[in-house]
Amino acid sequence: MFGYRGGIPKIRFETQRMVIRLAYERDAERLADYYTLNRRFLIPWEPVRDKTHYLPSGWEHRLQYMNELHRQESAFHFLLLTQKEDEIIGVANYSNVMRGAFNACFLGYSVGEKWQGQGYMSEALTETLRYMQRQQGMHRIMANYMPHNLRSGNLLAKHGFEREGYAKNYLQINQEWRDHVLTALTTRTYFKR
Repeated sequence: MFGYRGGIPKIRFETQRMVIRLAYERDAERLADYYTLNRRFLIPWEPVRDKTHYLPSGWEHRLQYMNELHRQESAFHFLLLTQKEDEIIGVANYSNVMRGAFNACFLGYSVGEKWQGQGYMSEALTETLRYMQRQQGMHRIMANYMPHNLRSGNLLAKHGFEREGYAKNYLQINQEWRDHVLTALTTRTYFKR
């Protein structure tokens, strides 16, 4: 079937308002549209993107690589889509999946400007965090945010992430090295809820 390659996990959640599923090669145009529509809005929160980040052709190569990571279960790139799957609301990426004694990964996410403040990411995290902990066995999911991004800090706290530290000059965001608050969700924290 076009857009699905053998061995890629078929992970899909449906809520009352959206579909949450892994990104596939057929999503190149949708992802280019999402990042183009939200380019100015996302600039303060993301690394500098090259021009291919806004073109379907640039996403074709990225999606091939992402799908290989899905096959290996070393990353899970989720799309938050409208119910008709015709528009991306946001993305939730679980990357750098490490197995063994650590069983950990990093979470990164964004929501399009017109979808802000409506609870979509919280709804998506409820589904995807449960999947990553229960089906993928992640003991520790780490998520970091810039101190002035209170909305992100509140979202993570709502889902049980606990502050573990503060990193100076942690990531280069919009061409500047930015401090980040370090948080993590562990299975001990999650299952207490």
